[in-house]
Amino acid sequence: MSSTSPIEKIPTGIPGFDHIANGGMPRGRTTLVSGTAGSAKTVFAAQFLAAGIQQFGEAGVFITFEESPEALRRNMVGFGWDIAAWEEQGKWAFVDVSPQPDSEELVRGEYDLGALLARITYAVKRVGATRVALDSLGAIFTRIENSQLIRSELLRIVTAMRAMGVTAVLTAERTQEYGEIGRYGVEEFVTDDVVILRNLIEEEKRRRTIEILKFRGTSHQKGSFPFTVIPGEGVVVIPLSAIELKQRSSNLRTRSGNDDIDRMCGGGFFRDSIILVSGATGTGKTLLATTFLASGAAQGERVLLFAFEESRDQLFRNATGWGFDFETFELNGQMRVICNYPEATSLEDQLISIKKEIQSFKPQRVAIDSLSALERVSTMKGFREFVIGLTSFIKHQEVVGLFTSTTPTLLGGSSITEAHISTITDSIILMRYVELFGEMRRGMTVLKMRGSAHDKEIREFIIDGRGIHIGKAFRTISGILSGQFTHTAPSEIERLGNLFKDEGDVA
Repeated sequence: MSSTSPIEKIPTGIPGFDHIANGGMPRGRTTLVSGTAGSAKTVFAAQFLAAGIQQFGEAGVFITFEESPEALRRNMVGFGWDIAAWEEQGKWAFVDVSPQPDSEELVRGEYDLGALLARITYAVKRVGATRVALDSLGAIFTRIENSQLIRSELLRIVTAMRAMGVTAVLTAERTQEYGEIGRYGVEEFVTDDVVILRNLIEEEKRRRTIEILKFRGTSHQKGSFPFTVIPGEGVVVIPLSAIELKQRSSNLRTRSGNDDIDRMCGGGFFRDSIILVSGATGTGKTLLATTFLASGAAQGERVLLFAFEESRDQLFRNATGWGFDFETFELNGQMRVICNYPEATSLEDQLISIKKEIQSFKPQRVAIDSLSALERVSTMKGFREFVIGLTSFIKHQEVVGLFTSTTPTLLGGSSITEAHISTITDSIILMRYVELFGEMRRGMTVLKMRGSAHDKEIREFIIDGRGIHIGKAFRTISGILSGQFTHTAPSEIERLGNLFKDEGDVA
């Protein structure tokens, strides 16, 4: 390759990472992967080799300074990586430099890497490796008493890797999430590329992020991106930058299951739209979602429900009370119900799980009840990223999605969920309590219906054993959406109406 030619990149095979790396890691160079304890450095390094074998037929060498090869084989089985089998096939080789429990540490003073590099070179040639992972640099440097040697020895490792023609990942431990890149303060200056893994705790919630700090001589995306570690898969990066506004739009309408709501929405929901149903607890959001799904299943469509507040039995019992047989729909393969407590896993894991369920079941309708329940397990930024990732994915699948959101107060106002999702939804239906002369009633309005005319009035509705029934508009009350009710006399309403009457309306 000419010295003036662009730097070639190799895809790592790590989901999402190659996107933020603009194609993968620079070929023939060393990449420092630095992070605190528990940030998934070892998993990242092992996955780099495993993906090379599984996806690209490239052999790899793993140099371990901390865990024994046996421990690594055992730990990585959970990700679906049969390292022992790859060793037998000559696709994976270990260079074991891990501490031996029955032997004394012999290295003191002047530490020479010559013997180690000879072993690495032999292993690379033996399996024909193009990928190398070294875990970790800190374990090497703790054996060097003379701190002045650390930089020169690290440079020696990097130079040796480059001479072998391999693409290498070197892990290093850092003591804090922000600050020095490596423990010794020189690692990032010697290696070609730097990737930082963080395991942050914000608002008493853990959140993993990945950042490419530098790719020498080539481009990459800037900033931190959320990632998670999934059993059976490994590291999965979730880049919002992968979202493209290229989804198609349909003019076909989908019935909500309630004729009155369809009329309020101008004829129903568009087939590839996202609908947000917002209201206080008990206003009927889950019933509207239930009606929406039952209507689809009754027409032979596949429908999928993600419930984060009620159990499956409770949902099925309530549906039966309104005349919907969810159990039969499920037995016929038309419905799938997934119930999880939000606290059961991270929001990134929830997003990946939801995507997998949608891809495998291929529904025509999806409902999530409720998004608000997911707020409490994530930071505000993490929740916003989750909402954007979820809505864009559903729209790209060209299915109609209905999300519910709970407002924090009974008589009005907006929720954090509503603020984050309102601009990226196609339709918003608000359900509110209305206090009328000492009696609590319910009101509904269509706040937004993108691409369609819709009813602008706030209409009263009631709930009985047959579902939701829409009534007349509230005429003598204002301030319903904010919860600051004002009662207006009929004569005043008539006077105000005359003030804004068009000239053509005058007799």
